[in-house]
Amino acid sequence: MNLSLKDKELLRRIDEILHYLWDPIGVAGVPQARDEYESYVPQVFRLLKATVDGKDVVEYLHWLSTEHMGMGGNRDCNAKVVDMLIAWRDHLAA
Repeated sequence: MNLSLKDKELLRRIDEILHYLWDPIGVAGVPQARDEYESYVPQVFRLLKATVDGKDVVEYLHWLSTEHMGMGGNRDCNAKVVDMLIAWRDHLAA
């Protein structure tokens, strides 16, 4: 995949936001766990690039935290994270 500089920056922002703000398992302060959510970044990127209102991204994050990780879900947190991701997407697209 040949990505633009803006897409590479968006991928970096997604990775940071998932790790430091979404963080359903609470590892944001653990340097050794910095790559904990890295495998989710490409799918969040694809969803984020295609979404209009972000609801599908919120649902994906909810599925990840509840079904995939077996943690409690927090739709409000997911929605705030997605709002931030959309803001970064739109900022970088400008």
